[in-house]
Amino acid sequence: MNTTTDKTAIEKLLFSYRDALNSSNVSTVMSLYTQDGVFMPANAPTAKGQQQLKNSYEFVFKAIQLNIEFFIEEIEVSGKNAYAITNSKGTTLIHANGQTVPEENREVFVLVKENEKWKIARYMFNKSK
Repeated sequence: MNTTTDKTAIEKLLFSYRDALNSSNVSTVMSLYTQDGVFMPANAPTAKGQQQLKNSYEFVFKAIQLNIEFFIEEIEVSGKNAYAITNSKGTTLIHANGQTVPEENREVFVLVKENEKWKIARYMFNKSK
């Protein structure tokens, strides 16, 4: 693949991830990560590997329902490695109290190409404000 094709594939991956978040779909989220993927959420423990990732996303989706949009600022590709810088904005429904609150984050994705398919190897986000 050339860089343009890779960037397009990475954009598709990121939007698939957004869609999985918005639909609280743990199995789709899991399919987008590498086997040794790492999730570093703001104000929560780091999750490493498939089982911890699954537990972490199940916990998140039990607590909240996201309704966000991703805005891609940068994608850089070098061989079978890449990174993406994004920001997201939308709302979060808190299941415990039924309250909907604004959601705004900035994100870093480290991506790896496995079997000609881009996957999330590392993902970190924190609040923009």
